[in-house]
Amino acid sequence: MRVKKYQLGIVFLMCLYFAQSSLTWAEDGSKRALFVSVIEDQQVLSSGQEIDTLIDFAKKTRINTLFVQVYRSNQSWFPSQVADSQPYQQNLKSVGQDSLALLISKAHAQGIQVHAWMNLLSLGINTDAPILQKYGADVLTRNLGRKKVIEDYKIDSQYFLEPGDPRVRADLAVIVADLVGAYPELDGIQFDYIRYPDWQPHYGQTAVNRQRFKTASGLKEIDENSFQWKDWQRTQVTELLTMLIKKARAIRPDIQISTTGCMPYSRAYAEAFQSWAAWIDSGLIDFVTIMNYSPDPVEFAQWNQAIKNQVKDFSKVKIGVGTYKFANAPQDFEKEFLSCEVYEGTCAIFYYGSVRTNPTMVRFLEKE
Repeated sequence: MRVKKYQLGIVFLMCLYFAQSSLTWAEDGSKRALFVSVIEDQQVLSSGQEIDTLIDFAKKTRINTLFVQVYRSNQSWFPSQVADSQPYQQNLKSVGQDSLALLISKAHAQGIQVHAWMNLLSLGINTDAPILQKYGADVLTRNLGRKKVIEDYKIDSQYFLEPGDPRVRADLAVIVADLVGAYPELDGIQFDYIRYPDWQPHYGQTAVNRQRFKTASGLKEIDENSFQWKDWQRTQVTELLTMLIKKARAIRPDIQISTTGCMPYSRAYAEAFQSWAAWIDSGLIDFVTIMNYSPDPVEFAQWNQAIKNQVKDFSKVKIGVGTYKFANAPQDFEKEFLSCEVYEGTCAIFYYGSVRTNPTMVRFLEKE
């Protein structure tokens, strides 16, 4: 009975919004963000024409913030001292100039912000990553299962770096500094994959991490289910984030810093060891983009309401909508997007490639 009443409450909120939406958004203007991936069929940063197409799309659909992927699998789309910057070099040659700087300039001319989207701790399947070539598999987070070959470290089809390893932290700090120093007009950075893997979450068992935990805690053994060990893992993620923020703001005190956040929050906190609600409540980050990629509009609304009830300031929460899940159900995307706008915050579309090729979604965004 309680569930039914709660769902009815959500439906009521949605209906109330539908009745008022044209007035509210005509007066206040839309707040919309768009994720732009480097694995699009047509890579935006590889062509001046693709940059123009993106800016035109953003204008037509009233997008005012772009999260542009510039770091993935230890590869950078900007000049870097330690990451593999081959993608940057290739684009520099094909475009004839720094394509990220060009995108920032053209976006700003249209009143659109650009935030650098960085996949920090995931290496994807890149076994040639410079950080692996430099340090070996010791910097990959792991469980206690036997590891004979590099493939044994793969988690959920990808390799994850250990957030508690000082070598990982040092390399990522250099990479963040490279980015911030190269683009003084960049509006912000969004740190993605700043967490432990949440698939069978018994990780963090590297030799370096285990020794650091024992030294800090005074314990001789590690109980994976103990409060001390779980809290230690959350602390490693938060310490890494804090260090990267300090590094970025030492160069650009005004730059906006945000993260993505796993959903639901119970998954983020207990499995990915990512306490993003505390990060926004404490002011550590400017905002979080929650990855609310449920394909069920009712569940989507419930998760959003749960977070609204939990955090101190919901204006610091941007709501991610997973358009890639609605290729054959654009009507459900429309329901979720309208539900998102109930909160008069920012709806973040994930991602450009999945929406630009869907005429129904495009028409909806242009109209609403």
